[in-house]
Amino acid sequence: MILRFPVLAGLALSVGPAFSQQIYDIWATTWDRAQLFTYTNLSPNPINFVSPGAIGQADITIEETPLAQSMVGYGASLTDSSALILSNLKSQNSNNYWSILNTLFDPTDGADAAGFSYLRVPLGASDFSAKVYSLDDVSGDTSLTSFNINNAPSYLFSVINDIQGINPYLKVHIIPWSPPGWMKDSGTMNGGNFLSQYSTVYANYLLKSLQGFQSHGISVYAIGIQNEPENSNPTYPTCKISASQEAQIGSTLRSLMNSNGFSGVRIIGYDHNWDDAAGYPVQLMDDASSAFSGVAFHCYAGNFTQQDSFHNAFPSKEVYFTECTGEYGSDWWSDIKWYMENIFIGSVTHSSKNGLMWNLALDGNGNPKLPGTSSCGTPCRPVVQVNSDGSFMYHQEFYSMAQAGKAILPRDVNGPFGQRLHLTIGGARAQGLIATALVVLNWDDRPGGTWNPTPIQTTIEFRDMQATYTFPVGVTTLWWYAPSTSLNASEEQGQAEGKQQPFTAWVHADVNSERQQPVEVVFQ
Repeated sequence: MILRFPVLAGLALSVGPAFSQQIYDIWATTWDRAQLFTYTNLSPNPINFVSPGAIGQADITIEETPLAQSMVGYGASLTDSSALILSNLKSQNSNNYWSILNTLFDPTDGADAAGFSYLRVPLGASDFSAKVYSLDDVSGDTSLTSFNINNAPSYLFSVINDIQGINPYLKVHIIPWSPPGWMKDSGTMNGGNFLSQYSTVYANYLLKSLQGFQSHGISVYAIGIQNEPENSNPTYPTCKISASQEAQIGSTLRSLMNSNGFSGVRIIGYDHNWDDAAGYPVQLMDDASSAFSGVAFHCYAGNFTQQDSFHNAFPSKEVYFTECTGEYGSDWWSDIKWYMENIFIGSVTHSSKNGLMWNLALDGNGNPKLPGTSSCGTPCRPVVQVNSDGSFMYHQEFYSMAQAGKAILPRDVNGPFGQRLHLTIGGARAQGLIATALVVLNWDDRPGGTWNPTPIQTTIEFRDMQATYTFPVGVTTLWWYAPSTSLNASEEQGQAEGKQQPFTAWVHADVNSERQQPVEVVFQ
């Protein structure tokens, strides 16, 4: 099987046929930016796994079973503002436009690209839109005869279509920042509370949104009821929706989706901060578990470990991490460490299937924003900054996600995405690394209490074999290749007797519309 074991210092894992257990491919982003998602191919001198010896300064032991959870991708939100920035760039400098999209989204094995495969898209206006609008702004239109998916700007759909052309695995997650204002006590999309009398109407509004995206050639992976349902802000689209209201809307929507060709689309609930993980999302599942595939979290309050409160209560439900933003003026390396500790390692090791940032693209001032919004008082930093002259730059949000994202991409076309494995870290300098079997962070920049970024010589234990690699301070993603293990107990005996050997094939399966890890089957 092919094992892509990314490390932060990062380690990654995936499966497919190969010949030996050797590390060939390395991507690295270091604290001093000497390497920025830099690729190194070790062929023809790979790092070999050998018989175990003494452990290194740190020792990572990877457990092949049981699998923790399958991963579905990394990415960001394509707000109206992000889509506008990119669309304008396409007109101004198409080469730079396609360079950005390919670097962000190309999943091809061997491509110099991050391969992001998860895109979150607001339904209607957010705080990063040119104006406040919904998809039906006719007050009292309970029959939704004035619903129009094309109230959303055309450039939103065209950019998504361009991304789909680059990444066939793209998962699109749509969610409103507010229902239409006439469904709320405020009478506007900016702030206020949802009125329960419109629950069925709103469920039909969300169904029409799915159909609208489909009309633009976009298959939706997941839909949400309300972004940040515990937040009301009168300066931009927000709405308070209680857990019981969301449960009622979700139950109606689930029935409508199942009856209209969207049974495979997930409904993801909550989509708010870690700090209420034991409250709202638990109540939501208590009220309408069968309607929801899982819940999503944001980083703005609480701690990633609080995801456990939900996961322990509903271990069969999915966990997603869907929003966090950087702000201009912060420290590059401190941000890398925070993102890895809290999101791309932390949230993932606490059951999240993905990791997303907020705006995909903005300018150097965190614009354009909705006029009058109070959000992002310190300008929000995008994954990629596009300047007025058509030049661009990637920020720390990109490099953090790129290292993690590279680890889970399919090795072969239409192959499986990576799955998180369990691991343990030991050794005298174990505290210098944090890890999943996708990513390991060497954050040992003050080993003696003073600034002294120090590499850590590390042994990696896998299948009773051992490899050694010295991780610089930063993020490193390793891909390695391990021999497939036979499922035929009589194979060695057959070889000894000179009999014709069975052949093997990799069999894939879809479960709930999600591609699973391949299984090696032996055919006689």
